[in-house]
Amino acid sequence: MATGLVTHPDCLAHVTPAHVHEQPARLALVLQALEGLPVFRYAAPLASDDSILTLHTPAYLDHIRASVPAEGFTMLDPDTDEETFLSPSSLPALFRTVGGVQKAIDLVLSGELTNAFAAVRPPGHHAERELPMGFCFFGNVALGAKYALGHHGLARVAIVDFDVHHGNGTQALLWDEPRALVITSQQMPLWPDTGDVSETGAHDNVVNVPLAPGTGGKAMRDAYEARVFPRLDAFRPELLLVSAGFDCHAADPLSDLAWVEEDYEWLTHRLCDIADRHCGGRMVSTLEGGYDLDALAASAATHVRVLTERSG
Repeated sequence: MATGLVTHPDCLAHVTPAHVHEQPARLALVLQALEGLPVFRYAAPLASDDSILTLHTPAYLDHIRASVPAEGFTMLDPDTDEETFLSPSSLPALFRTVGGVQKAIDLVLSGELTNAFAAVRPPGHHAERELPMGFCFFGNVALGAKYALGHHGLARVAIVDFDVHHGNGTQALLWDEPRALVITSQQMPLWPDTGDVSETGAHDNVVNVPLAPGTGGKAMRDAYEARVFPRLDAFRPELLLVSAGFDCHAADPLSDLAWVEEDYEWLTHRLCDIADRHCGGRMVSTLEGGYDLDALAASAATHVRVLTERSG
C-alpha cells in the first residue's frame, strides 16, 4: 500500500491581491517541501456540477461563475482579515480542488492507496451553502464526505479539522447529516467567531474543541485525548477525512496558538491510529490554512511524511 499526492497546476493559477494571505506561493512551497517523499502523484480532475450541487445551490454555482472577472479581481466576501477574491483563472482551481479531494477518496476507497493528501487550493472549510468567505468558495471536505457517502455508499464518514480557524462551513453544510461526524479544534476567540461547544449538530454529530490563545502542544494533546479520539472510536468511521490547516503553528501571523512541527507529527500519527482501528487505514487529508510560508511547508511535509510511514 502507498500514499498518494493529488494536485494540479491550475490550483496555482488562482491569484489573489498582494495583501491577501492566501497566495499561490503557499501551495508552491508545500509542493516543493514534498519533493523526495515516497508518494504516488495524481492529477486533480475537475469536479462535476452535480457533485458540487450535493451541498451548494444552483443559484450559488451560477453566482460564482458569473463573478469571475475578465481582468483584475472580484471581491466576494468583504471581510477585513480574510477577504475572498476571484481572478480570471480562478474557476478551474475551484473545481479541481473539489475534484482533487474526490480523486483522493476514489484512490483510497478502491484500495490503490492507504492514504492520500490533496495539495490543492483555495481552501474550503469556511464556505457555506450560498456564501463564500475566508478565502473559501466550495466546501471541499464536506463535499468529499457527501461524495464518499453517496457515490461510494459508505455509512459513516468522520472529519477532523485542526485548522486554527473554526470550520464553520463544514459544520453548517453537514449539520443535518447523521452519517458524518464533524470534529473541529480551533482557537477561540478568533474569526469567524463560531465553534462553541454548544454547537453539536442536528444529530449530535458535531464536536467543537475550542482552544485558548497561547495553547501549545501539551494542552492540544490533552484536549484531543479527552474529547476527540473517544468520539472517533465511538463513531467507528469507515473513512477519515482531515482538514489539514497548519496555521496553529507558533510562527503563523493569523493565530495565537503555539504548535510546532512535532505537534503535527504527533497528531497525524494519532489520527492514523484511528484510521487503522476503524477504516483499514483509509484516510484522506487536504490542505486548508497556514500563512507563514516556512512553517506551512515544514508542517505539511511533516504531516505527509507521517502518512508515508504509516501507509506501510
